[in-house]
Amino acid sequence: MNGSIKQSLKKLGLYHPLQSAFRDSLSFLQRLRYKTSYRKYKGGGFECNFCGASYRRFVPEYPTADIEQAIYGNKVIAGFGENVFCPNCLSKNRERLIKDVLDYYIDFAGKSILHFSPEKKLYQYVHSKATVTTIDLEPGFYKTIDPTIAQGDATQLHFPDEQFDIIIANHILEHIPDDEKAMKEIFRVLKRNGVAILQAPWSTKLPTTIEDRSIADPLQQAKLFGQKDHVRIYTLPDYTSRLRRAGFTVNCIAPAELAQFQQHAIQEGEPVVLGYK
Repeated sequence: MNGSIKQSLKKLGLYHPLQSAFRDSLSFLQRLRYKTSYRKYKGGGFECNFCGASYRRFVPEYPTADIEQAIYGNKVIAGFGENVFCPNCLSKNRERLIKDVLDYYIDFAGKSILHFSPEKKLYQYVHSKATVTTIDLEPGFYKTIDPTIAQGDATQLHFPDEQFDIIIANHILEHIPDDEKAMKEIFRVLKRNGVAILQAPWSTKLPTTIEDRSIADPLQQAKLFGQKDHVRIYTLPDYTSRLRRAGFTVNCIAPAELAQFQQHAIQEGEPVVLGYK
């Protein structure tokens, strides 16, 4: 969309509603298409842990040409793969992974939860069992998921100290230039003995994290970091070190342990990073 048109629509309060309506329509059409085209794969194989549908294969998603080198060249675990979306409900592999972690590792029923940039299926699930507060820098994109979502900056959270039992930040911190400030804020609003689920894409090849906070060109960001609004590619040792500096006690659930959930078509090779206070 042309920049001037975008700004004009924002001033009129129309940009986010129009974008959300477009995305919802696209999602509806995709779901209809996949439910039809994947009917031949129904039964056996993978089972969606949100809707319960079973298919021999799920819908793949691969990097586009402009980010392929950043993702494949740096061997980044970022949610792409053969079995990403459930053909029936369009839940994504990284949502299904977090649901399994909540179900098997965290007692979350009845707890207070802060959910950044809420994914639809995951939000609906946790909202049915707990008290969930949602925030995003541009909440208009998420109004159809949670009408009560508030505007919020992860580096300047407007909540008092020790407000939440659980925090879900699923692929959030790679977007934030001052990620360590955001980590400290997340730690601040987490209750003592609370836990934060802190997923981020990371490279299995790079010797150290690559980042450049000064880059503000989406095309260059996509080329270097694998997405137009990412500002870095982490390595796992550096990522967990940053979390520890923010105050967290970090526990990584290894992919080998998470393999028990592979029938839910979770992201292969992705550990789960839990930060405790």
